[in-house]
Amino acid sequence: MGSELAANNHRRLLRLRCSVQHYDWGRVGPESLVGRLSAFNSRSEIQPDKPYAELWMGVHDSGPSFVVSGDDNGESSLKDWIAQNPAALGHKVFTNWGPHLPFLFKILSVAKALSIQAHPDKELAKQLHKSHPIAYKDDNHKPEMALALSEFHALCGFISLQELKDMLQNTPEIKEVVNAEDANQLLQVNDEQNDGGLEIKSRLKSIFTRLMSASKEAAAESASNLKNRLQRESQGRELTEKENLVLQLEKQYPGDVGVIAALFLNYVKLKPGQALYIGANEPHAYVAGECIEVMATSDNVVRAGLTPKYRDVGTLCSMLTYKQGRPEILKGFALNRYTTRYLPPFDEFEVDRCLLPGGESAVFPAVEGPSIFVIASGEGAMLTAGSSTRDAVVEGDVVFATADTEISVRAGRTELHLYRAGVNSRFLQIL
Repeated sequence: MGSELAANNHRRLLRLRCSVQHYDWGRVGPESLVGRLSAFNSRSEIQPDKPYAELWMGVHDSGPSFVVSGDDNGESSLKDWIAQNPAALGHKVFTNWGPHLPFLFKILSVAKALSIQAHPDKELAKQLHKSHPIAYKDDNHKPEMALALSEFHALCGFISLQELKDMLQNTPEIKEVVNAEDANQLLQVNDEQNDGGLEIKSRLKSIFTRLMSASKEAAAESASNLKNRLQRESQGRELTEKENLVLQLEKQYPGDVGVIAALFLNYVKLKPGQALYIGANEPHAYVAGECIEVMATSDNVVRAGLTPKYRDVGTLCSMLTYKQGRPEILKGFALNRYTTRYLPPFDEFEVDRCLLPGGESAVFPAVEGPSIFVIASGEGAMLTAGSSTRDAVVEGDVVFATADTEISVRAGRTELHLYRAGVNSRFLQIL
């Protein structure tokens, strides 16, 4: 592998042309950051009436990136390039994952809520891919992290026991579609019982499964009743954030069971620079805003609400951990004056956020794994250690960097916003 890397020292930085996804929940035309960045990245025009939901930077077959060669040989996929130059991943990454990039880097522009969903662990992913390869296109798990670029709203994880009790007591529409006996028994559960929370989880699982398995007619009637009651009550009192969210979701997905299911989940609002990570088998749904997202290289999603796509209710309800409580919000830690790092508890990835004022510089030290950089705004230049040639970069540029490459970045006259995804530093240090 050493000789292969030596032969490619002159190609430590590769410019990428990346894929864009036009899911219907994306922001439309120039209102979408994804739309603007993808237009710059591919040197194309934004279609003003088309949703631009996700920009994919990586090697997944559903949205591959391509190496821009600058010669007459055309473009090759990054996946093929890595297969031909595996040493570019570094020894530790290659040893653990083979000739594969272990992370998938994205930018999301969310206009309306994504599906209520969860991602399988590795064992379940293999089973789902084998039994339903059309719905589950790979056999990998998909832990992920979202880093807010704007104010970013999400549903994530189940609310606490006390919040759950309050919600069941104050939302009569839920008892129209769940087992009233289970609901009443959960109201009697004491969170100090010495069973490790097993009864709480059992009752919660039973109620949530009954809700998500309700007929379309029953769910639609309950969602409509809930909407009508909240609209009436809004004339005499100020609705809570969660109640306003329910009305928003019902407008986006009329009669959908996910409108009611949202009441069971924590409503989280991230400020720019805050991050949220989501492990396997945890329910969540992104609601609105724009974010950086990074995950293991997978597109496995088990959906059960707020979506026109395939719903796998049985799998989702059986796979969830039913863990309760607010999710951890990451604020990152400073690497230098301008760069913040976010380290989730997953081996496959980490994210750096670099906000460089005009004319200032920052250095990304060499690491024993590959990196992908995206310029979210501004312009500047990148320089690898040992090279005298600066690569100009502008908004929308995406660059792949091989392992063991030190990179310095200088902003132009205006502020440069740059994000880097790489393999988790803790993994690289302990292996």
